[in-house]
Amino acid sequence: MAPLMIKRKVLQEIDLLPEDKLMDIYNFIHHFRLGVETAKSKSAKSTLSFAGSWGDMSEEVFQDMSLEIEQRRQQAFS
Repeated sequence: MAPLMIKRKVLQEIDLLPEDKLMDIYNFIHHFRLGVETAKSKSAKSTLSFAGSWGDMSEEVFQDMSLEIEQRRQQAFS
């Protein structure tokens, strides 16, 4: 189902709820969204923690490593 269609269906369901339940739905959606944003942020930070990992590697070692990676990929996908 397309995202726009899902949003419409969610809004239709919300419109059918009694007003005294709207705050519960708001809290659920709000906390769910915050959880998603936190997970994205942690993932980005985790990835960025590797930035510069090879900064102190010599060119020779880097070239050897690159060649080995290429060879392993060829073996894995052949």
